[in-house]
Amino acid sequence: MIDLPMNAVAVTGVGAVTPLGMDAMTSWQRLLNGESGIRRRVFDSAAGKAVPPFAAGELPSNPADLLSRVESRRLDRSQQSALAAAREAWEHAGATSVDPERLAVAIGTGIGGVTTLLDEDDVLEASGPRRVSPRTVPMLMPNGASAVVSIEFGARAGVFTPVSACSSGAEALAWGARLIRAGDADVVITGGSEAPISPITVSSFQQTRALARPANPASSSSRPFANDRTGFVLGEGAAIVVLESVQHAEARGAKILAVLAGAGIASDAHHVTAPRPDGGGQIRAMRMALRQANIAPGRVDHINAHATGTPLGDVAEARAIREVFGPTAVTAPKASTGHMFGAAGAIEAIFSILSLRDGVIPPTRNLTGTGIAAEIDLDIVTERRTAPQHAVVSNSFGFGGQNVSLAFIRP
Repeated sequence: MIDLPMNAVAVTGVGAVTPLGMDAMTSWQRLLNGESGIRRRVFDSAAGKAVPPFAAGELPSNPADLLSRVESRRLDRSQQSALAAAREAWEHAGATSVDPERLAVAIGTGIGGVTTLLDEDDVLEASGPRRVSPRTVPMLMPNGASAVVSIEFGARAGVFTPVSACSSGAEALAWGARLIRAGDADVVITGGSEAPISPITVSSFQQTRALARPANPASSSSRPFANDRTGFVLGEGAAIVVLESVQHAEARGAKILAVLAGAGIASDAHHVTAPRPDGGGQIRAMRMALRQANIAPGRVDHINAHATGTPLGDVAEARAIREVFGPTAVTAPKASTGHMFGAAGAIEAIFSILSLRDGVIPPTRNLTGTGIAAEIDLDIVTERRTAPQHAVVSNSFGFGGQNVSLAFIRP
């Protein structure tokens, strides 16, 4: 047993739309089965036809199909995904009687409605300003997803939008927990959403050589910790978690899935895209999360790694994990989902929560044939591993040197 820290924060609902499935539980089961949501992709637009083929973690169906026709027309793809995931999480939590004055929203994103911006710019150039949609700004603004969700559920305790690249979704959960611990809210709908797959983002990442070279089959393109990894695979989707104070959850008889016991945020102040080679900021974030959760490193059963598949990033994170935890068990879900950017930290938080619930560590794909890099001195889980999980740490490390670690424990 692990004692609950003071001001513990409960997880009572989860929802997601991911490359693995259009709801959280389908995504989770496909991850456990070692399946992939990554496929070969080409653009069919005039501008996109010059972009070389690439691998991407795309949603298996259009998130607009989960909404009404009016809603889908008014929302960017990232907002559609966030609203669909939030509705699932809210229903899962059964939180129908929450005081709106005590309900907040915190949903992170890396770039907001970039596809809306690009599409409407094409309209402007081709047809003139009078054909540009009046909804363009609400659809492209980074806080659009959190605003839409707050309106949907009448949240009046504040709306927050962390924009911190790859760590945005995890940082949103950290802020949600802070709001509850500070007494500013009883319930927070939190997570991340992203729809970044566009010619300009793909081209930029290809130019920096950060994007993985498409493999054959495409599902093997994302290879975190592999000795022949070539970069990350861009993904999309949304993941939403309902957080509550433990007292509030117990008072309404809610089922507590897990407890967000600690959250650490630290910065590298080193480079806009590369991590510190010594992993200093990542080490501080993990230790902060453990300290807040009052958990010794040896009590953590596995790490849900950021692990994007980049040569520099994977080594830096492996060193940091080794420094804090020793040669512990590690899983890397981006091998199955791709890198969902601003939503990545939130979906991997959900995977950590469900790992605790089900007593299982999900496998890391694409390592059986290629092999794990020699410098990755960790226990990388490549087959589903069933064992009681009492505590899990989930890492999210973003461009700009932004490091977030979340510590979850069983209720």
